[in-house]
Amino acid sequence: MSREVPERLLAALRDARHVCVLTGAGVSAESGVPTFREAQEGLWSKYRAEDLATPEAFLADPALIWRWYRWRRGVVGNVEPNPGHRAIARLAGVVPRLTLVTQNVDGLHRRAGSRDVIELHGNLFEDRCFADGTLHAGDDGLDVPTCPDCGGHLRPGVVWFGEAVPEPALDASCAAAADCDVFLSVGTSSLVYPAAGLAKQNGAVVAEINPNPTSQAAGFDFALAGNSGIVLPELVDWLAL
Repeated sequence: MSREVPERLLAALRDARHVCVLTGAGVSAESGVPTFREAQEGLWSKYRAEDLATPEAFLADPALIWRWYRWRRGVVGNVEPNPGHRAIARLAGVVPRLTLVTQNVDGLHRRAGSRDVIELHGNLFEDRCFADGTLHAGDDGLDVPTCPDCGGHLRPGVVWFGEAVPEPALDASCAAAADCDVFLSVGTSSLVYPAAGLAKQNGAVVAEINPNPTSQAAGFDFALAGNSGIVLPELVDWLAL
């Protein structure tokens, strides 16, 4: 192993009863998933991403929104979980309890073997009824899929601009951050979601893993510079020694 992981961080992980991990777009980018605004190319280059991800846009032209999201599903469906995703799944088998919270909608954590993932912004591969909010799996092939329960339009099961994070996901995430002994912020700016600050406030050891330190890094206990697909597997390997 080429990286020297701080012994104090390893000791904190070994002693922890509860580890909370928050992941952001940087983790998925290492698998080749384009960030939201990078996804606009080819046929879709004339649209702003924000114009295709609001309830108002869906009401105006649901068929157009579905064409874009089916294209996105095709792009994301062709990538694989990377070593960072898999290391988090391995970490869950090393510590007594792990809560995984992600800002990503691509489902790669699930595919890597992580269970009970809290997906703050929903999942790209789930559908939600626009009328009653119920979740559904599968695509009936219609230009605009319909809810099997009420017959209303289905929409992609992601959080759009102008929408709040669902309360159950937000509450579970805040509870995990407040309860954990170690908090890992991985591949995220640490600005979008305040969990790292909440964990720090409640006495947890907080470590950031990012190629470049964020503006919040100075306030954390550790800032490990590097891609999650390199740092996380080595961290789990050290724990297993």
